[in-house]
Amino acid sequence: MTDSIGYLRVSTAQQGRSGLGLDAQRETIARFAERESFPVTEWFTDVETGKGSDALDRRPQLAAALNVAQRLKCPIVVAKLDRLSRDVHFISGLMAQRVAFVVAELGLDTDPFLLHLYAALAEKERALISERTRAALARKRAAGAILGNRTNLREAQIAGAAANRAGADRFAANVLPIIREIQSLGTHSHRAIASALTARGVRTARGGKWTGVQVGQLLQRGRQLNVSTGRRHDPASAQSTAESPCRSC
Repeated sequence: MTDSIGYLRVSTAQQGRSGLGLDAQRETIARFAERESFPVTEWFTDVETGKGSDALDRRPQLAAALNVAQRLKCPIVVAKLDRLSRDVHFISGLMAQRVAFVVAELGLDTDPFLLHLYAALAEKERALISERTRAALARKRAAGAILGNRTNLREAQIAGAAANRAGADRFAANVLPIIREIQSLGTHSHRAIASALTARGVRTARGGKWTGVQVGQLLQRGRQLNVSTGRRHDPASAQSTAESPCRSC
């Protein structure tokens, strides 16, 4: 019987509408692990896109899963290959980490060559979809259609700022569990935590190495977030609650 690491991912665009959300992925992996005697000892979750050359830097939980899998010498199990990536180069980079990846949808008999082949097919499919989308937009422009809404610049700026805040919140929610684990091992100073994050291969949101100041800023954001419920901490609400009499007293 071999232990395994479970890895889950949804992208920001898919989170609300994907047919294979986090719960479904977890259930798929759990059933597969039970059937194949691969008990999952730890779970790691990223809410981030799989696109881009810096995808691994923007997915700290995958980096953490790789470190744990290397230490325990056990495989990482995903529900579908695209939960890792549809990019062949990215998949090749993961294979170079000397960690075994098991795709529940494909089964245990899928070797690295087949994983590369499936990734190449998925990458080609994504390219074809993008090409068809660009062609459709070009036809609309040629027909005189005005694409986009050019009257809502202020609304777009507000939405962009909100998206930036949401992205920072998601990044903090992903990295905070890693910091909590580091703290549980006896490391508490911001500088030492920064060194531990860098040693684990976890990058900052901009892809750089951590500093003590950045760790402090992220912990401050964590205090402003109610990570367990996914809601922001509202100081005014908290003060109001504290000052209100307890009705059950």
